[in-house]
Amino acid sequence: MNLFWIIIGMGIVTYIPRMIPLVTMSTENWPAWLKRMLQRVPYAILGALIFPGILEAHEQPILAVFAGIIAIALAYIGVHMIGVVLGGIVSLYFLQMMF
Repeated sequence: MNLFWIIIGMGIVTYIPRMIPLVTMSTENWPAWLKRMLQRVPYAILGALIFPGILEAHEQPILAVFAGIIAIALAYIGVHMIGVVLGGIVSLYFLQMMF
């Protein structure tokens, strides 16, 4: 039962900081440049989280980097996210077979 209350408490502690800005801040009056900049934040964070994983995905990091470049190219041309992930995995597999 103690573990249950710990989980509930952690949920509340993480929920409050996320909810307060949504409730208190109105984004209607923000400048257009600030809105554009904030729209790019998730992509920057995602890149910062994924890049170290790419370097550690294989014994030869250069192959993983090439597979990551292929995945970036697939994402750039508009392939669905599942296709990008599968494309990166398949390209790493074929690069591994070639080298």
